[in-house]
Amino acid sequence: MKDIAIFGAGGFGREVKTIIDTINRKMPNTYNFIGFYDDGIDKGTIVNGYPVLGGIKELNELRTALCLSVSIGDPKIKKIILNKIDNPNIVFPAIIHPNSSISNEDVEIGRGSIVCEGTILTCNIKIGEFVIFNLMCTVGHDTIIDSYCAFMPSVNISGEVHIKDSVYVGTGAKIINLLNIGENTIIGAGAVVSKSLPANCTAVGIPAKPIKFHE
Repeated sequence: MKDIAIFGAGGFGREVKTIIDTINRKMPNTYNFIGFYDDGIDKGTIVNGYPVLGGIKELNELRTALCLSVSIGDPKIKKIILNKIDNPNIVFPAIIHPNSSISNEDVEIGRGSIVCEGTILTCNIKIGEFVIFNLMCTVGHDTIIDSYCAFMPSVNISGEVHIKDSVYVGTGAKIINLLNIGENTIIGAGAVVSKSLPANCTAVGIPAKPIKFHE
């Protein structure tokens, strides 16, 4: 049994804890959940029955092995946090809900990624590191998703799409096939993306169009 903790004691972190519970029910003694880490909550605070054990400082001081799930939705904040964690005793397993549907046909999922319940990954899909699929997402064939991306509930991605680093996609958005989404782009909830999008923009609407650009 491996000790595991979650960085981020907010709503999504608490949801990821329920995935770990489900994994342990399906495959007993996989993980021993020890608590949360969060720089925004006082050490010792109890969250859903488990302690906040500290923040990045405490993680970097650990001298024993620990699995850690960084359960932060915002790609930019998640990347900052991960760049500050430099303890070789910490590993980042992919956390995959047993009730997700993932094909055995050439699907790669990078370390630290999180796949929530009801998500479907079909075939010939490559997913980078620290990617989040929230509840009930779908990803079609021959899609490439680079690292740090986050997809909120019920996002649908058609086949042969390339989504680059640190893209955030809001609830219920749809991306049709054969498109490219540039890095650091934000796609609003409910948007329908029917044309490729450039990097560093916020796109909303049906069809989705950039409304502003950012760094």
